[in-house]
Amino acid sequence: MTNFWQNLPQPFVGMAPMDGVTDQPLRHILCKYSSPDLIFTEFVNVEGLCHNAKQLLRPLLYDGSQRPIVAQLYGKTPESFRQAAILVAQLGFDGVDINMGCPAKSVAGAGSGAGLIKNPQLALQIIKAVKKGVSDWQNGLSCSDCTDFSSDFCKQVEKQRQQAGLQPIKEIKQRSSIPVSIKTRLGHDSKDVGGWIKLLLEAKPTALTVHGRTLKQAYKGKADWEAIFQVVALAKEMNSDTLIVGNGDVQSRTEGIRAAQKHQVNGVLIGRAAQGNPFVFDKDTFTTSSTFHKQLATIALEHAQLFEETFSTQEKYSFLPVRKHLAWYIKGFPQASQIRQQLVQTNSSKEVEKVLSAYGLLN
Repeated sequence: MTNFWQNLPQPFVGMAPMDGVTDQPLRHILCKYSSPDLIFTEFVNVEGLCHNAKQLLRPLLYDGSQRPIVAQLYGKTPESFRQAAILVAQLGFDGVDINMGCPAKSVAGAGSGAGLIKNPQLALQIIKAVKKGVSDWQNGLSCSDCTDFSSDFCKQVEKQRQQAGLQPIKEIKQRSSIPVSIKTRLGHDSKDVGGWIKLLLEAKPTALTVHGRTLKQAYKGKADWEAIFQVVALAKEMNSDTLIVGNGDVQSRTEGIRAAQKHQVNGVLIGRAAQGNPFVFDKDTFTTSSTFHKQLATIALEHAQLFEETFSTQEKYSFLPVRKHLAWYIKGFPQASQIRQQLVQTNSSKEVEKVLSAYGLLN
């Protein structure tokens, strides 16, 4: 198995997966302007993939600047996870991650994401299925061998693989397995390190990311890093080889490294602090200078242009998803409220350029 986790710096600081946020354009921007040690896709629903929903391949777009990159999957059907793992491996990802931490009602309430904390036996079946999928890939299977994927869907997968700069699947001489990781929370209604977390460690994922809140907390209150340290202690007690990754309320690389060293995790993932901050993995603080604001505005326009370049030729294209990023970029600017009101009504990068130029934010 090619295990990129073993080659990461210790401690490492990576970009956490965020639904509707960590798409191809954002990942490209982050990797261009700062240096995450690893990066995750948005989560993708395995049942939807197995229903041949081509639009669900969009979150799995990436380019060579984004490595190492991990595809995150969510759902509740083990066989769909197995087939999706084969798809992820075929697309050339460096790893596959199972989401067992999303607290959204539409996800957890349906038994996926953090909802799996209440169904530990199903969680174990899913982990086993994903491991089987990456093993199946290594042993020669591909999307065309999966009963739920149509031939047309498989052609799109292979096309996307080659768009990422990879050789056609038929030219691969030797395949490698990819590592399986998990992202979860401390528990459902209350912390359950000795139960839920122990069960996951016994399944031996390559890495386990723990967000320092329960499902019940969602994103309220502060992340409990002392509880994350308890996870580290448990892993040591079990002689586990699983890397422990902390997540929750980390605002910068320096803060992340400090938290990792204090709580003895192998690394941390930064989430919401990356919104509108393309330097989050490099510079620790923003400045309020006009020069810096112009730099951010220029990157915001670049982000909008990249979004168009990536998605505008696809079916049901909409400029809407990038608007929130534009609003994040200009947070703290003079006249930010007025600029934001105009940016969230734009429908093209040309319109974005017009708004930013009107406020003297572009050179």
